[in-house]
Amino acid sequence: MAIKPKYRELTSEELKELEKEFVDYLIVNGITADDWVKLKEDDKEKANDIITLFSDVVFEGVMRKVQFLEFVSASEIRTFQCLEQKMVLVGMTTDNPNHDFTDKDFIAQASSQPPQGIKVYTSEKAYNQSREAELFDMIQNGCYISDGKLFKVLSMSL
Repeated sequence: MAIKPKYRELTSEELKELEKEFVDYLIVNGITADDWVKLKEDDKEKANDIITLFSDVVFEGVMRKVQFLEFVSASEIRTFQCLEQKMVLVGMTTDNPNHDFTDKDFIAQASSQPPQGIKVYTSEKAYNQSREAELFDMIQNGCYISDGKLFKVLSMSL
């Protein structure tokens, strides 16, 4: 019975980019290069399980380092500070079809002096599941990891 990934399995391209780390992972787990070749030929399910476990280690490490996430659409920006026990949201929304938050120049102007029809808001919430799993789900649903600059700029405009 195959192991179910906690996050998702790395793609072939992602695995290729992490080849050195994967080799190190195999070594730490007592699997030599010859063992790995034999395992892939003789027990594909076990080899896939090892890839699944490695994928979880990679994603867990990435998610633990996430401090800020962002989601941007034409009519809304949501920035998140991802603390240990809770998430803080600072967002900006507009109902004016002439406003476009996907335009970097507009964002700069709107965050320093919001034009008519723009609302800046904030809220916070505790995580519903593990912090890392919740952040991963948010990334899978369109958020991306950010440096937190926009979160800080929007926070200052509250």
